[in-house]
Amino acid sequence: MHVIALSEATADMINLVGGKAAGLGEMIRHGERVPAGFCVTTEAHRLGVVPTAEVVAAYERLGAGPVAVRSSATAEDLPDASFAGQQDTVLNVTGTAELIAAIEKCWDSLHTDRATAYRDARQIDHQAVRMAVVVQRMITPTVAGVLFTANPLTGRRDEMAIDAAPGLGTTVVDGAATVDHYVLDGMTRNDTGCLTSTHLARLRTTGERLQDHFGCPQDVEWAIDADDVLWLLQSRPITSLFPLPPATDKPLPRVYLEFGHVQGMLQPVTPMGMATLRAQITAMLAALGVRVEIVDIGGRLYGDLTDLARSRSSRRRLIKLMAVDFGPRAQAVMQHVLEDPRFAPTSGGTGRGAAQGAASLRTAGRAVVGIVRALARPETARIRMFEAIEQMRVRSAAPDDLRTAADRLRFLQARDAGDSADAIMWPIVAGMLAAALPAALLKGVAGPDEIHAVLGGMPHNVTIDMDLTLWRLAQGAGDHRQLLLDTPPDEVAARYLRGTLPDIGMTAFLDAYGHRGVAEVDLGVPRWAEDPTPVFAALANYLRVTDPRQGPDQRFQRAAAAAETALEELVTRTRRRRPVRGRFAGFLLRRARSLAGLREAGKFAGLYPLRETRRQLLLIGADLTGLGLLEQPDDIMFLTLDEVHTAVHQNVDHRGVVTSRRAVHRRELRRRSVPVALLSDGTDVETVLPAAPANDGTLVGVGASAGRVTGPARVVHDPATAHIEPGDVLVVATTDPGWTPLFLTAAALISETGAIMAHGPTVAREYGIPAVICVPDATRTISTGQLVTVDGGAGTITVH
Repeated sequence: MHVIALSEATADMINLVGGKAAGLGEMIRHGERVPAGFCVTTEAHRLGVVPTAEVVAAYERLGAGPVAVRSSATAEDLPDASFAGQQDTVLNVTGTAELIAAIEKCWDSLHTDRATAYRDARQIDHQAVRMAVVVQRMITPTVAGVLFTANPLTGRRDEMAIDAAPGLGTTVVDGAATVDHYVLDGMTRNDTGCLTSTHLARLRTTGERLQDHFGCPQDVEWAIDADDVLWLLQSRPITSLFPLPPATDKPLPRVYLEFGHVQGMLQPVTPMGMATLRAQITAMLAALGVRVEIVDIGGRLYGDLTDLARSRSSRRRLIKLMAVDFGPRAQAVMQHVLEDPRFAPTSGGTGRGAAQGAASLRTAGRAVVGIVRALARPETARIRMFEAIEQMRVRSAAPDDLRTAADRLRFLQARDAGDSADAIMWPIVAGMLAAALPAALLKGVAGPDEIHAVLGGMPHNVTIDMDLTLWRLAQGAGDHRQLLLDTPPDEVAARYLRGTLPDIGMTAFLDAYGHRGVAEVDLGVPRWAEDPTPVFAALANYLRVTDPRQGPDQRFQRAAAAAETALEELVTRTRRRRPVRGRFAGFLLRRARSLAGLREAGKFAGLYPLRETRRQLLLIGADLTGLGLLEQPDDIMFLTLDEVHTAVHQNVDHRGVVTSRRAVHRRELRRRSVPVALLSDGTDVETVLPAAPANDGTLVGVGASAGRVTGPARVVHDPATAHIEPGDVLVVATTDPGWTPLFLTAAALISETGAIMAHGPTVAREYGIPAVICVPDATRTISTGQLVTVDGGAGTITVH
């Protein structure tokens, strides 16, 4: 089948007619007004010859007048890939010779540099893509444009947006002319620009119809001709929208704060990992007396903070409590939410808010005792903490008598966290408080950069110990140095796993730290022991350091010495100016140096039971694969424990479910921007905040580690493939402990997310490298190789 009428194209014919033709055919059958036309199918493209006779016959049936010839690739107008403007359209084509040439031009556009790069970015197989071509009767519009059935700038689903201009719609989609922009929010408006209020009402009704038919927000191209007839030229999903929060029966809007970046995660979490994390975070917050529902939005962890925002007691301290882990961007969006009349405190507070108050009181006693003990005797608290962590490691191991999938599942369902939470939690909280409180006490006496300097080179940090252990391993590489430098990290890792790599001490390292990795709190992500590629990539980066003074061990020692000197100078100065505050601030800063480094230990401990849970799940997955209920063992990470139970005990085949969830997960992995906070109507709260004043060449963030460095930028999305030269400025979306080996050779850190006490800035301070966090879109604004100056004191990045 080489040529078919558009009216015959259906949604299940995408492989034959491409995305655009399938969408047009659906609209025709739904009764929408679409210009008549036909489709030259992908089968013709596969053969590589235009079926001239069939095309001419179809063209003559259209009346042989002017037509529009448009690409319709099989990877086009899809839910996660619009290919907008990536392939060619030829307008006002007249005559068979021009038509054949236009079809060939559309075919050729499948392989242009821009289309190829677009597919590469979305991991679409070039060999699997085919091109169909749509030929339609040409419409000569008086006005044309694009309708979005949800606001593409803010994500708000109850608003529509329209861009329109006189003449052809290509002036709108190509950005070639000034357009009139309309936001349809249900308010009556006067006739302005090139569209009347009647036109706007008609477009809104059309958009509602199309969105209802296709089941998701639509990007619609339209045209209005001289007879005031509205024609629809295309309807495809809006690919840029972040998924909506789950629907609730609550009449008022709700607000959700993104929790994943606290753990250095912006990538989506696997379904099995999501279930585990939701339970863990809920339990952790409950231990602190806070009740927050954790929800899955786009595979990310969001906390429903609505009840806290509407509670008179909670909202007063909400912004301050967010300073430590969530950081300035989250504080700004929540401040905006608290000023929104729709989130005004309810009389008497909500039931949940009252319950949280009671829970907080119950927790307060334990918290006070634990924190005071840690501050009074920090060394004893550290000893008790690491004893508790060792107990957790031992206790997390599965018994030797697990033989069947049912045995392993019972073990996982019966796991108990044990009673070591207080011994681990309160020393960490004490250290974080000791590090955070001096800023307020020393206001007007010492600046944030001075306090950051005191917090550099912090001892007792398991992540720092890990990084320095890896550095020492690199220093002992000896005769194997060139092998590690010249061989791609994935090949070195494969050799190690096969047992054919010379012994460089990696086994001992992975015995101690192999349960770690990037996005390590997600059960579905391999640990370093399973895939040590990132570790070997970090080793190669370390081996590029040739100046001993730039070695991370010496940098850490210098940072620690500078911190002690800064502490003494600061305490002496503040005691002269404010004796009481100076003494108290000095006490806290000394306790911070004893306890704040423990912040990483809690997560480090929690990874032991996660490692064993993952191991047991993969063994169950292997059994289910052998039974034909899964395709491969790690498919189990795309199920829930309840679904695993039905597979193990009832032989339920979940392969279709896994395939669907993997596709969604792959799509979300490509998403580079994750909203800090969402409203229940889909609004990305950060997009409606007042824009910060921009300075030419200067990006503004939050200073998190003092110092000033100029160097070439290195934008990194995946630490497993990162090549860092000494002196590079590391530019990332987020970081977690799995990223920190890269810090050992970086000159500075720039991050799009974070809080001053989060993983990345903490490690940056301890190595004495400048860090600026909360820089929106840094990984897109800055390019690898650009010369940048990072000022960690001022919180600015100058792009030269």
